[in-house]
Amino acid sequence: MAGATFMRFAARTVLSAPACKAVKIRGYHRQYLTTFRSNTSTINGGRTAFLLTLPVLSYLGVEAYRRVQSATVVHALEKAEEAVEQADYLYSCGETEKLYQLLLQYKDSDDAEFLWRLARASRDLSLLAHIAADEKKRLTFEAFEYAKKALEKNEACFAAHKWYAVCLSDIGDYEGVKVKIGNSYIIKEHLQRAIELNPKDATSIHILGYWCFAFAELAWYQRKVAAMIFASPPTATYEEVCYILNVDPNFYSKNLLMLGKSYMSLKDEGNAVLWLRKARDYPPHTEEDKEVHKEALDLLKKLSA
Repeated sequence: MAGATFMRFAARTVLSAPACKAVKIRGYHRQYLTTFRSNTSTINGGRTAFLLTLPVLSYLGVEAYRRVQSATVVHALEKAEEAVEQADYLYSCGETEKLYQLLLQYKDSDDAEFLWRLARASRDLSLLAHIAADEKKRLTFEAFEYAKKALEKNEACFAAHKWYAVCLSDIGDYEGVKVKIGNSYIIKEHLQRAIELNPKDATSIHILGYWCFAFAELAWYQRKVAAMIFASPPTATYEEVCYILNVDPNFYSKNLLMLGKSYMSLKDEGNAVLWLRKARDYPPHTEEDKEVHKEALDLLKKLSA
């Protein structure tokens, strides 16, 4: 199915910091030491001094305990934050294998911030050229399981929704057209939820735009095949693509190209030329950027012919 697979790209966006956690500090028992009782009569003449002193001693003990516990908790949180920062640094450097090994230490974590990053790292590792086909498949399904777990741990994590959608699309490549089309509804729902939770995340917006573009550009015979499998297969329009991608068009070279192609399909030559020129002139940082440049150039020549 043309364009039905989400593109392999490095998300150029600053992602969310670790979610705050409620930390439970274990309770304590106040211990009334009997040795104090034998001495109460010698302190200011009686029991009153003991009653006044005990709460102070207990309070100081509790405060000391809390300080120790608080320091332990702060240290644990700082360590977790350091791990996330290190992971994000490795991701920004394209150190996919090192990133995967780092995050694999947290595969049993209950923290969605580790889990969605591990899902992304597993997926990115599966896309490396030297990865064998069987290992690629294993990593693809592994990535989906981590994304699923991240979502279970924190439904309010926008990145968990985003990578769940992406990984669900990926496993569709192994499960057949019928499953892939059926999953498309779920994919769109999670992308929309990700954007609802974080309207400024350009990556989620781009992927949703790509989802719409993939279904908008289906040929008539592909639509017919989809209709044979589902009574009402997923649909999208080029108008939707333009609306979504115009939110943050310069985020990604592919955004610009899809906008140009969408306006071409809408017979809006003025906007088509505008966005295709932007795609052509986008500074190439990756091989995909270079491919976008070439395609935009070819389309501009076609329009001027």
